Amino acid sequence: MFNAVIAAAAEGESANPLLPAVYDIVWSLVIFVVILFFFWKYVLPKMQKLLDDRAEAIEGNIAKADDAQRKAEAALEQYTAQLADARAEAGQIREQARADGHKIIAEHKDQALAEAARVTSNAKAQIEAERQAAVVSLRSEVGTLAIDLASGVIGESLTDDAKSSAIVDRFLADLEASEKAAK
Repeated sequence: MFNAVIAAAAEGESANPLLPAVYDIVWSLVIFVVILFFFWKYVLPKMQKLLDDRAEAIEGNIAKADDAQRKAEAALEQYTAQLADARAEAGQIREQARADGHKIIAEHKDQALAEAARVTSNAKAQIEAERQAAVVSLRSEVGTLAIDLASGVIGESLTDDAKSSAIVDRFLADLEASEKAAK
């Protein structure tokens, strides 16, 4: 190799070691064009198709995600609306229950008042009947006592029932009239 350097120096040619020979450049250019044509015709379209398919898949997934997002938002809105409706319905049911409770209480109060009025009326009627029975009983006893007393004062027997009854009734009527006049 040293001999080749010496031989090249002896020839006097000045060859640039950085610049290759013309035939190397030409053959390299031909191979580059062939490889470029091969890449241009076969590899780049396949690569472009692969990238386009990938871009479509990504766009499709983005569209699906957007669609799923819209559906989720719609479902959330629907759930929120149903929840609000359920709360409103629960409020109405509570209000209806309160109204029904007040109505039932009022009905029971009315029934209790009616029952109390009926019991009071029956008690008053019973008291009046017992009072009338007591008055009749007292009249007959007072009449009998008055006749016995009058018989003892007069010294005669007042056995005539019709006459003694008339006297007792007149006496009690006078007594009641004087009692009413005093009031």
